[in-house]
Amino acid sequence: MFNKIKPNNIGKNTQFVKKYFLPLMLMAFLTFFAGCQDDASVLSTDQMTTDKQALEKIADQDSVLASFDTNYNEEGEMDVLSKVSTEIKPFQVGQKMRLVNKTLTVNFVGDTAYGLITKSFEGVLYIRGSYDLNAAVPETLITKTFSTVVTRKIMFIKVANTDIPENNWRIAAISLPQGGTLTQGIDITKFTAFLPNGDTLVINSPNDYYLVRNWGFWWRWHHVPAINWGQDVLLRVELNSNYADDDFVTVTFGADRFGMYRTKKEFKLVSSTQNGNTYSKVYEQTFSSHRFPGFYHAIINAMPKQVVNDDAAPVEIESWGIPYYIKIALPF
Repeated sequence: MFNKIKPNNIGKNTQFVKKYFLPLMLMAFLTFFAGCQDDASVLSTDQMTTDKQALEKIADQDSVLASFDTNYNEEGEMDVLSKVSTEIKPFQVGQKMRLVNKTLTVNFVGDTAYGLITKSFEGVLYIRGSYDLNAAVPETLITKTFSTVVTRKIMFIKVANTDIPENNWRIAAISLPQGGTLTQGIDITKFTAFLPNGDTLVINSPNDYYLVRNWGFWWRWHHVPAINWGQDVLLRVELNSNYADDDFVTVTFGADRFGMYRTKKEFKLVSSTQNGNTYSKVYEQTFSSHRFPGFYHAIINAMPKQVVNDDAAPVEIESWGIPYYIKIALPF
């Protein structure tokens, strides 16, 4: 039924394979390598062709800059407890932010490029609360939509003159981010961070406060603050508010690029002084760093009280941010 393979044919086939195996494999490898070379030549035509494109890519891939968005977006994190008696008793408040537009405008001056990053977000504020001021648990979810614009400055320096623009530039310094809604009944005027090593950071204008990314500029700007895991950092926020009631001021921090390890805490009012039609207030809060090393952002959000206590009040918010670095936890 089946044709039998003769023994002498098996020997000939074995000898053929042994004789031509290496040449055949070498030919296949060279063919595959040539194909990869062709693919590489095709990809090379798609590389960045201008300095502007290169700077955009460098900024997008920077871990310090990228850590802002995951802390600005509080999706899945609504752990702030607020006990106040007004029209709504809020239990949990969180915001979900969606980036809708991002632009980088650049001014080239010699071997330095001065950039301005502008990000537009669409947000939804979630308030889990109750209309029963005596309620112990929330029974309703209120949502409010809003839009914000966040800006920060970035400085690049040219370090080479190759044919690949993205290899020619490095980030020298970045400013702190600042943003919020167009209408604001609240205005952050000063932010102070008391670091565990005794240093104090005092910020009055985030977009004009630069953190160094290149050690050659150590004499001109501040370094990204570095702290050990498990250390406490005291934060103080000073602001002007159009409202006499305590504002809703929070800090969101610790989220990595996947949105994990995010924590949110509410500031406590320290003092309030009336100045004509406005109120100068001071808030304080302490946060502890977790044990996961890397770059992170602490985001300060300030909203008037009625934003979270009145289901019809529009969202008014101002946000400042500051990056920080958690050092590697040593086993001793």
